[in-house]
Amino acid sequence: MADKLPGSRRPGRGPRQAQEIYRVTLELLADGGYDGLTVEGVAARAGVNKTTIYRWWPDKDALLGAAIVQSALLRFDVPDTGSLRGDLSELVRRLVALMTGAASGVVVAALAAVASRPSLAWLAREFVTDRLAGERAVFERAVERGELSDSVDPELIVDLLAGAVWSRVMLRQSPVSDDFADQVVEVVLRGCADRG
Repeated sequence: MADKLPGSRRPGRGPRQAQEIYRVTLELLADGGYDGLTVEGVAARAGVNKTTIYRWWPDKDALLGAAIVQSALLRFDVPDTGSLRGDLSELVRRLVALMTGAASGVVVAALAAVASRPSLAWLAREFVTDRLAGERAVFERAVERGELSDSVDPELIVDLLAGAVWSRVMLRQSPVSDDFADQVVEVVLRGCADRG
């Protein structure tokens, strides 16, 4: 899959300073938006030659895609608390932290760049596919433990949880209570049980 999408690179591939290049790319995106992001600007701030960047990413979109999908800034480990409810609640908490913490400006800028350019639609698909691939383990473990029917669609659950976070944090810009994650997960899992 990695070679089928423009600019796609798997972790571990790229120059030694890839994470620094990704960090700078996302900072410049947050500071100046898509139009303010340039390969030259990234090279200058990251302290690398622009030929190093072009050797790995043929253009700005490829670099931005790699930064969004592979940057440590936008990534969190998939939890393993021993229960589906615990794993999903922790996923929601981590998503809330991502959208309200230091990286929130980057998240908004990245989504704005992708949403406003049809040529970057592949990037949204790759980002979601990459994250769901990691999160799938949560659902596989839940099925093995008998907590979830294998007929339940993991993507639907993730969409419902992420949508709730997005609505509360980004659209309503409301504070998130300490028990928000548990409440959202309870509603979603109750719906899954009703379907099972």
